[in-house]
Amino acid sequence: MENVNLTGHFLIAMPALEDPHFAKSVTYICEHNPDGAMGIVINRPTDMTLNALFEQINIKLEDNPIAAKAVHYGGPVQSDRGFVLHQPAGNWQSSITIQGDTALTTSKDILEAVANGTGPEKILITLGYAGWGAGQIEQEMAKNAWLSVEAKDSVIFDTASAEKLNAAMALLGLDFAKLSEDVGHA
Repeated sequence: MENVNLTGHFLIAMPALEDPHFAKSVTYICEHNPDGAMGIVINRPTDMTLNALFEQINIKLEDNPIAAKAVHYGGPVQSDRGFVLHQPAGNWQSSITIQGDTALTTSKDILEAVANGTGPEKILITLGYAGWGAGQIEQEMAKNAWLSVEAKDSVIFDTASAEKLNAAMALLGLDFAKLSEDVGHA
């Protein structure tokens, strides 16, 4: 497989991918380079609310409209650590700009800003991330474990979690329910 940079793309798990961390997942790739890749699973809400998460880190959300929103499972790596996918990128202590005005931040200052109403306009808060070693993502794609498509912000931030898989597949003109396990083989 030629060298492809998947930063800013969705990785969509193929039906044959049964790993419980990634089955039926849509992962937004935040960084991809020769050393590997890291991404955030965007369609796995957990039972934890943002209010509960903020209480754990001693930040009061009070009557903030996002208090009841779900914290998402971002992946199996550092699953006790918060990751905030957001727009606009802004200027936070520990942030990487991914593409356009989308960034990933891990510092507490962004959560304090969200709590007091001065945070980014659009956010997806996860615990953990997905990581791949050098060449691993390319090997998995060669085995048809994943499909990739350029990401759309509206799928990340404006689509209900339960609809994100179908929305990402629609970007490819495909229907997940109709995919066979041997897509890509003649």
